[in-house]
Amino acid sequence: MNSKFTLLVRIVLGILLIVFGSNKFLHFIPLPPPIGSAADFMNSLGATGYIFPVVGILEVIIGAMLLFKKWIAFALILLAPISINILLFHLFLDIPGLSAALLVAILNGILIYKHWKQYIPLFT
Repeated sequence: MNSKFTLLVRIVLGILLIVFGSNKFLHFIPLPPPIGSAADFMNSLGATGYIFPVVGILEVIIGAMLLFKKWIAFALILLAPISINILLFHLFLDIPGLSAALLVAILNGILIYKHWKQYIPLFT
């Protein structure tokens, strides 16, 4: 895989994570409120008081790790369950946001594939 391509993927994913992660607690990008089951789900998560700030902080930290090229394999493993949940949420509850969720999941998958040699000890 071309290293310039993976550099671009890493930078784009890092920027996306920092922007949307910080938006979870700074609210500088107005997002349309979800409707129906998605709204019920988001309201119940928000009622806990900790889910959105924790996920936002994790996204910012993971994004920074990707941008500064520190512990990339670890950052991608931390991001995997988050990106899967984002994808599943939009797939089952909020179809209009599916394209952004697919983008994050695909970029994460590309980078995991690129760093696969670092994950081999986890499976042996």
